[in-house]
Amino acid sequence: MRFLADLHIHSSFSIATAKNITPELLEYYACLKGIYLLGTGDCIHPGWAQMLKERLEPAENGFFKVKKEYSLKNELPVNLQREVRFILTTEISSIYKKNNKTRKVHSLLFFPGFKESEMLARKLEEIGNIRSDGRPILGLDARKLLIMAKQISNDIEYIPAHIWTPHFSVLGSKSGFDSLIECFEDDICDIYALETGLSSDPEMNWSLSMLDSYTLISNSDAHSPEKIAREANIFDIDFPDYNSIIQAIRTKNGIKGTVEFYPEQGKYHLDGHRKCGVRLTPKETEKLNGICPVCGKKLTIGVNNRVFQLSDRKNGEKPSDVLPFYSSVPLKDLLSLLYKCGPATKKVNKIYDSLIFGLGPEYEILLDHNIDEISTFDKELSRGINNMRRGKVLKEAGFDGEFGKIYVF
Repeated sequence: MRFLADLHIHSSFSIATAKNITPELLEYYACLKGIYLLGTGDCIHPGWAQMLKERLEPAENGFFKVKKEYSLKNELPVNLQREVRFILTTEISSIYKKNNKTRKVHSLLFFPGFKESEMLARKLEEIGNIRSDGRPILGLDARKLLIMAKQISNDIEYIPAHIWTPHFSVLGSKSGFDSLIECFEDDICDIYALETGLSSDPEMNWSLSMLDSYTLISNSDAHSPEKIAREANIFDIDFPDYNSIIQAIRTKNGIKGTVEFYPEQGKYHLDGHRKCGVRLTPKETEKLNGICPVCGKKLTIGVNNRVFQLSDRKNGEKPSDVLPFYSSVPLKDLLSLLYKCGPATKKVNKIYDSLIFGLGPEYEILLDHNIDEISTFDKELSRGINNMRRGKVLKEAGFDGEFGKIYVF
């Protein structure tokens, strides 16, 4: 069974997220996007955990599905009414000192069941507040979090989240480390996968030999149902359940690649200062000694520069066992460009609905459907999708928290 999975999202209990998020609404949008497996996000938050227990029921081992009485799938056309499964996931923010420097590391954890997630929740509540934010902020060393999770169960999967983000990641320029082993020391053997984040793609990560042994996964880190599946993972597993997903991640056997943002579209790709309107390439930053030419303060060093700093391979070199990846632009962003109006406008929403109701889920349109078939609905859109698939795009890179833009027309 070949399917797409987005394993890192957030609930309405996280800060700066949509307040309408429910399991059934996530299932609804997963059907629109073409996602079979979705992480729940925030599963150690008591309020969200309670809602998950009320509205989900067990499916295959370690998988959950929305209870029939809550499901919104019947509101969709028959061609979009797909099966959707969930696994329990959460993100945790660690802020702590190590080697005389403040570190800010975000961690992604997967759980085989509520028993394990509740055991970790109880331990974390002894350390800090897990109720004020769906993604709790704790003064807990990331390595100690890893150890704590593995002491509960080896079936809990720990994955460093969006590893290049400047402010909150294990390799980030502002508060990360220069290597994974510096962070996790002898417990590095319990790390099997890394989340690349929106501002990098697998090809960028291939330039570091220290990452060769890890499975590179990609997820949306969505803060609203509409944003799920901005990035996703491609699995091909005969009988998918929690154990087979974890095994695929740990061995690369059963995971077939990822669907990615163009990294330039991510909001931390290049260096700069958003407030000063300054966006710079690594070479330009080097000439300025990392100082903003407008305000005189230190620039935010983006993902592209940070990868370059730590890379040890020449351009074009890569490991022997890399997984394929496919760059895409969300369908509403394409329609926004084509019709020169916002992606959340009534016009874009109306055209989006007509497309997916007629052709099928969004990812099938973006990646799979015959271009001529798309052309019967919208000739200019089919041309843009064809350009996107072939990488014939213009890129206006994001920087210092501002998303970039990809032009396909």
